[in-house]
Amino acid sequence: MDTEASMAPSTTTRSRALATEAVHAGRDDLAALGLHAPPIDLSTTYPSYDSRAEAERIDSFAATGARLDGPPVYARLDNPTTARFETALARLEGTASAVAFASGMAALTAVLLARASIGLRHVVAVRPLYGCSDHLLGAGLLGTEVTWTDPAGIADAIRPDTGLVMVETPANPTLKEVDVRAVAHSCGSVPLLVDNTFATPVLQRPVEHGAQIVLHSATKYLGGHGDVMGGVVACDEEFAARLRQVRFATGGVLHPMAGYLLLRGLSTLPVRVRAASASAAELSRRLAADPRIARVHYPELGGAMVSFEVFGDPHRVISAVRLITPAVSLGSVDSLIQHPASISHRIVDEGDRRAAGVGERLLRMSVGLEDVEDLWADLCQALSSEEPLVRQGFSDVPAGAGAAAGTVPGPRSAGR
Repeated sequence: MDTEASMAPSTTTRSRALATEAVHAGRDDLAALGLHAPPIDLSTTYPSYDSRAEAERIDSFAATGARLDGPPVYARLDNPTTARFETALARLEGTASAVAFASGMAALTAVLLARASIGLRHVVAVRPLYGCSDHLLGAGLLGTEVTWTDPAGIADAIRPDTGLVMVETPANPTLKEVDVRAVAHSCGSVPLLVDNTFATPVLQRPVEHGAQIVLHSATKYLGGHGDVMGGVVACDEEFAARLRQVRFATGGVLHPMAGYLLLRGLSTLPVRVRAASASAAELSRRLAADPRIARVHYPELGGAMVSFEVFGDPHRVISAVRLITPAVSLGSVDSLIQHPASISHRIVDEGDRRAAGVGERLLRMSVGLEDVEDLWADLCQALSSEEPLVRQGFSDVPAGAGAAAGTVPGPRSAGR
């Protein structure tokens, strides 16, 4: 494709800072084109008067999965606008390529299909994972087989037909962290996929620690405004080529308008993540000192997500917030709160959910860009509406209130 998306990364002698890349990656050719904002190409098909040449290009794509030289053929194969987003995200993650999809789950599906297509259907996974990722692996919908283990057991769980090791860090919703470098070492020659949705490349670039594949639900922080859905996989060009072939065959393409919005979202990603993370860190500190809170989960890495377990009724908290929006999802400019066991992780078996740390009293909050004092005031009044669950027969109330952030022991699980 004759767009910036097909150009090589910047050849300047000095590498650019993340904040600079977030603003300029995917847009480096605009001035030469006489443009300031990236164009939106909504075409579903493209004219070609040389059908023999088109046949050769399509044969080339079928054989290699590489991007076509020249104009696109059909929107399911590629699109110039979404390609700009792919280029930009690859720059931010430090990978050679990226391939965008209609959703995060479509992106994960493509990864699993790409590995299964060469006979590698077994996956080793560490809980917690996002609830639908957990379900997709365990339900056998794609013919995959999963072995669940903790990080220490990865090497022993790998088999000759293992095609992938998958972790999410910080994990959803408990924010448990995994040592990516240590896990990558345990994987040997098996590719490690890291779901980097919560951290984003602002806080963590998994490929720098040995991961080969980085997954994002782009719906969250990359878009950042709760108005676009998408997914993306950052990886080397060899695997990206295979993913493009899967995307073309299965149709899980990202709409160009979504590609435009995601590219626009990347330009403010570092500013948004850092500002929201500062508020989240302060809220986690206050929650840890509040006698109404049993435990607080906040990662050492930082970030804009906070999870906490209440002594009272979590459903009353959900119904009592006024400034914070009670809704699933995360990563928007406004703050959201949800009860994972009821909604986003509901699809996971209850026993697995509880064993993974997703209990009935756990709430997860995505901290936005509101003033931290206003957020705290809303949390305080909502927490005051609680009715202690010990009076309702719940048995999962731990001893001791106000546990410090990041101190929750044991395995955990997740749900977006």
